[in-house]
Amino acid sequence: MGMTITEKILASHAGLDQVRPGQLIEANVDIALANDITLPLALKPFKEAGGTQVFDREKVVVVMDHFNPAQNIDSAMMHLKSREFAEEMQLVNFFDVGSMGIEHALLPELGIVRPGDLVIGADSHTCTYGALSAFSTGVGSTDFAAAMLTGKSWFKVPESMRIRLSGTFGRWVGGKDLILRIIGNIGVDGALYKAMEFSGEGVSSLSMADRFTVANMAIEAGAKNGIFPFDVSTKLYADEHGTRPYSIYQADDDAQYLSELDVSLDALEPLVAMPFSPENVRPASEIKNMKIDQVVIGSCTNGRIEDLRIAASILKGRKAAKHLRLIVIPATQNIMLQAIREGIVEIFIEAGGAVSTPTCGPCLGGHMGILARGERALSTTNRNFVGRMGHPESEVILGSPAVAAATAVTGIVTDPRNL
Repeated sequence: MGMTITEKILASHAGLDQVRPGQLIEANVDIALANDITLPLALKPFKEAGGTQVFDREKVVVVMDHFNPAQNIDSAMMHLKSREFAEEMQLVNFFDVGSMGIEHALLPELGIVRPGDLVIGADSHTCTYGALSAFSTGVGSTDFAAAMLTGKSWFKVPESMRIRLSGTFGRWVGGKDLILRIIGNIGVDGALYKAMEFSGEGVSSLSMADRFTVANMAIEAGAKNGIFPFDVSTKLYADEHGTRPYSIYQADDDAQYLSELDVSLDALEPLVAMPFSPENVRPASEIKNMKIDQVVIGSCTNGRIEDLRIAASILKGRKAAKHLRLIVIPATQNIMLQAIREGIVEIFIEAGGAVSTPTCGPCLGGHMGILARGERALSTTNRNFVGRMGHPESEVILGSPAVAAATAVTGIVTDPRNL
């Protein structure tokens, strides 16, 4: 009996010829990732387990992105602990102010994550790296501490669901609309502890930026991971970003899937997820006269250069609505530099926007755009739970960079096709 992509990666890293859904395994990890919030939580169990050195100074990666630059004294103290630990352990891949970016954009950009890798991260959106045909999933800080010490982690092999894509995106439609449509169809628990494996001829029409966005939000459907097949686009990206050798895994023809879903990219339109759930999905065109106080363009979901280009193409020569705050956060320093060189930052500033250093910032209610009581944001981030971006009586609507930019211009939720 054949195996899925996820099953093949897990079997390889566990030293097994074959694995099956539900099987408990111990597997070697290629990358163990934490950030400025989750690393400090892992230090106590690491030390209590006798940790004096990490298993590999290159494979333990720490990115200071959530509250960095420091939001307040408490976050500054967390950063201090992280810096001291990174120095003590002589971590090769430690990224702080000036070098850091949002972790799930930074690691692929630097070639730290490669196709076929097994990656765990003390952050739920670690599933992003499935865009590179890697198995990647979020874990708790205690599991991360164990992986730092041993280079291993345990897994229950997930069942896989296959999502077959056909067609191509229409104008102003992209990866965010695709994953919102899927979550809207199956619900926030529709892929609970499953691997979401994407296939079909439509995959080839997705850019790597689209794939990163889709894989990033697999967790919002409850998935253990999301994963794309290795193809020409994956190879081009992997060869451009990094030199470490990688492995290619493809699903067998007789691989077993728990369920299958067909999605036509041609049929998609610009979508939004209304408060307070990513599954509360509606066409942007159906939202009438809904005032927005703040637009955020950025995050590990939609802060890549392709996202900024889309937003800038809509905002060029236009102004953000007077009552609205427009905040743009490039996901990495390299993306910031590229946006400056292409004149994109100038477009955002001339439109009345504020452009921030790379940070997770407002996505988790950290800083750089906290909402007050009664305020409403349209954001390219990934979660819109109660209080996610600030006051519990504020609201967050999720949308693509195109929807966000169009909304910034009009001041109300706007389908970019109607500008």
